[in-house]
Amino acid sequence: MKKSKQFWPFILLAVLVYVVIQVLISTEMMNQFYSNTLILIAINIILAVSLHLVIGITGQFSIGHAGFLAVGAYVSAIITMKLQLPFAVAIIVGGVVAALAGLIVGIPSLRLKGDYLAIATLGFAEIIRIVFLNIDAVGGAAGMQVSHLTTWTYAFVCLVITLVVIVNFTNSRHGLAAISVRENEIASDAMGINTTYYKVIAFAIGSFFAGVAGALFSHNFYIIQPSQFGFLKSFDILIFVVLGGLGSLSGAVLSAILLTIVSTYLQGYPETRMIIYSLVLIIVMLYRPKGLMGTMEITDYFKLWRTPKGGGQHEK
Repeated sequence: MKKSKQFWPFILLAVLVYVVIQVLISTEMMNQFYSNTLILIAINIILAVSLHLVIGITGQFSIGHAGFLAVGAYVSAIITMKLQLPFAVAIIVGGVVAALAGLIVGIPSLRLKGDYLAIATLGFAEIIRIVFLNIDAVGGAAGMQVSHLTTWTYAFVCLVITLVVIVNFTNSRHGLAAISVRENEIASDAMGINTTYYKVIAFAIGSFFAGVAGALFSHNFYIIQPSQFGFLKSFDILIFVVLGGLGSLSGAVLSAILLTIVSTYLQGYPETRMIIYSLVLIIVMLYRPKGLMGTMEITDYFKLWRTPKGGGQHEK
């Protein structure tokens, strides 16, 4: 019952946000620059939350998320540009193929731990990039032209679905098992939890939504190139999760919003953009070494505010 009380206010708030922004876009009160920034924020939140499931919840250090982004981007582009199928179908297929790629990588790789897993996932991402770089059917190094089909509606709906699925997974018994793997994998294994199974499941779900973000990403620009999915892209997504706070979904969302805005407004200063961007990260990490939210969620702060000053119990 408690979860349903949190679910419906979230849905109502989401509908309200969507309607307000859609009206602003439709009436041209919000120009294309700001609407495109909102779409980019939604894509980055999906990427951050999907990686949060792998690193923050399951505790698996993966730095190859750009590989799944690339799979979703190219597969969806082939679906729309080569097969002439609807964009909605392309989003789903892109996510499914990325999830399959996640399973292919996850099943053998997730027996590894720490730095070894990071190297394996990074190697996978580079293999994917090199494969697309050498396929002439998708343009090779020159890239592939893609129609602009991503809209605020598509981006927002995908964002809401991503948040709902990952929050529900985290709060389910599967999510609790994944958290136990993060806290102490040896103890979880001793208690009879199939740690490899839960790591692969979390990896596949995270890969699916990375593929969905890839579909939105590829159709938000007019061309996609393998260079857009290098290891630096994986580190950008990793920064969202680490800066927000490992284990905090709210933190991943907030850091994705913050860094997307900072990066967007610094595009006019290419010489100093990375310097200012890096300084922002350093300052935040100096004063908030656990990230913006630590391990807490926004709802935890609401609970603290409702707690009586005398330390009494919550009102029922």
